[in-house]
Amino acid sequence: MSNTPHDLDREAATETANPLGFDGIEYVEFATSKPQALGGVLETMGFRPIARHRSREVMLYRQGAMNVVVNAQPADVPRTVQPVERPVISAFAVRVRDAQAAFRRALDLGAWEIPVRAQAMELNVPAIHGVGESLVYFVDRYDEFSIWDIDFRRIPTVDPHPPAIAGLHFFGLVQYVGPDRSADWTEFYQRIFGFAPVPDSGRYGIMPKGHLLRSPCRNFFVQLIEPEDSARYAPAEEHLQRLGLGTPDVPGAVAALEKRGIEFMSTDRVHTTERGALTRPMGGGVMFELVKSEPQG
Repeated sequence: MSNTPHDLDREAATETANPLGFDGIEYVEFATSKPQALGGVLETMGFRPIARHRSREVMLYRQGAMNVVVNAQPADVPRTVQPVERPVISAFAVRVRDAQAAFRRALDLGAWEIPVRAQAMELNVPAIHGVGESLVYFVDRYDEFSIWDIDFRRIPTVDPHPPAIAGLHFFGLVQYVGPDRSADWTEFYQRIFGFAPVPDSGRYGIMPKGHLLRSPCRNFFVQLIEPEDSARYAPAEEHLQRLGLGTPDVPGAVAALEKRGIEFMSTDRVHTTERGALTRPMGGGVMFELVKSEPQG
């Protein structure tokens, strides 16, 4: 089919708005030297262990459309997260149309490459440096034939598609940044990935602080939070602090999770509402934020 000038303008605008072809989050990865403890937290949250990596100390947990990876393998790439007892979000992977093309485009736009770490017979998933020592992976195998079919062995007798509690789905990530660094990180996410700032009038959840950025595929968010005034001069590393989960029914999700043993914050400043909720720290400091949200695509 031939393209009119108007069609070409629209295609160019779409490419500019979503330069890497984002299509949502494929997985979020935690690193810890105590994988069983974190696994227990995830199972209480409704995730189920689905598969083990063929050659590394890595486990895949799933709930609904969400994949969470628990990585206890000592890091073999410089300036990446080394698993320690306290779990940290060490990476997240975004779905893209073409992983190698997205990777090359990100480098052209100023991203930092990481060395290849795939071993023999392992899939090489391209990645760039994110905040702190975290990584951002690009995945283009996520439909019928996925990355999980190559490097992982399914656990027998386990349902590979456990249902989501109260419609839980990936909503986004909360990133702690240094004082007056929000503008720098906003520029990073805008220039390389095509994120767009969300005005305060369109905020989600119950946490009032920070700058909210929406992904170019419009189905997940990054929230940038600077330290409070009293902590502006305290040494603190920039990092991905917690995972946000969306649900159409926050009170219903909270009630279901409380029955499973999850405790939620309840203070004058932070407490459960129809807009959102925040779990108490679990398993060495892991927290989850619930946000009222409908699944997107």
